[in-house]
Amino acid sequence: MGNIMSVSFAPECTEAKNQYDDCFNKWYTEKFLQGKSLENECTELWDSYITCVNTALATQKIKPMLDKAREDQPFSSEEIRQSAGTGDSKPDTKR
Repeated sequence: MGNIMSVSFAPECTEAKNQYDDCFNKWYTEKFLQGKSLENECTELWDSYITCVNTALATQKIKPMLDKAREDQPFSSEEIRQSAGTGDSKPDTKR
């Protein structure tokens, strides 16, 4: 059995995900961490993968639900900072 992290939620996107993951991991370890490159060389593979994911979300009728949820409960700037680990740890009491 393969690594569960290598499987996309949409089986038709798994190959694109694996190609991106392989490219990113190689770039990150061989170039970024060694200070040889700051530019992610795998953006075209990411674009292919995210296009596949968005298509699957739409086909499975999940995307409209996500869009509606984001419209109904948009993230505040503070929540975005907190999720990125750059905000303070106080909970947002506006909701």
